[in-house]
Amino acid sequence: MHPMERLRSVARATGAGPGLLVQEAAGAIGALGDDPSGLVTACRRLVERHPAVGPMWWLASRVLCAADPMAEAWRASAELDADPTAGLLCAAVPEDASVVLVGWPEQAVDGLRRRGDVEILLVSSGGESAGLARRLRRADLVVEDVGDAGLGAAVADADLVILEAGALGPGSFVAAPGSRAAAAVARAAGIPVWVMAGVGRALPARMWRAVEASLARTTLAVWERSEEVVPLGLCDQIVGPSGVRAACDDDPQTACPVAPELLRAPL
Repeated sequence: MHPMERLRSVARATGAGPGLLVQEAAGAIGALGDDPSGLVTACRRLVERHPAVGPMWWLASRVLCAADPMAEAWRASAELDADPTAGLLCAAVPEDASVVLVGWPEQAVDGLRRRGDVEILLVSSGGESAGLARRLRRADLVVEDVGDAGLGAAVADADLVILEAGALGPGSFVAAPGSRAAAAVARAAGIPVWVMAGVGRALPARMWRAVEASLARTTLAVWERSEEVVPLGLCDQIVGPSGVRAACDDDPQTACPVAPELLRAPL
């Protein structure tokens, strides 16, 4: 497949996890060749179609700001492959903990599946977590598939809530529906809330504002959307590539450059 057609396929893709989407985009960009105008258009299309995927913004901005975009795409892909965040989560979760997860959090699942002593309470709307629950049970993990009606009770009965940020900015982050409610219940019940934010998910303020603006362009009501913005004030810790830190810090701690091309109005 031609690299531009491959990029169009990534832009149109639905249902795939953020990690796979961004790896596919990085591979296509790395094979694109010398086409600056085509690269700008492709990167803008990618973030417009996947506005809640922080690593897509991170990849696109790095590529557009680089002297050698193709080499930068391959470097970004290698950094995603080597992301230590799941392993750091695995080491940080207390022994024999009961943990609530919301949606289908690929990085949190990757970290917890390495642990044999953790009970996982999966919460999602419409039974979306059933497939993930079956997969984790096949890995000999203790898993309860909790419907969205049981979110409050599950959180209040748990030791820890782990939410996964699709994108993280100063003061808030994007996560699966139900994440804000889970964090609010946990805060009221005194249950700690951790936010997973792996490589590419923490974005600088200007880029985060572009993410928020992109999410706001939908005609769907806020309760109908496939993601929601959660205040960091409801959370206790952020688990990222550099370790575990307090969530009260509004600095997303990222060296990601800001490409002005990504901040313009939609194509």
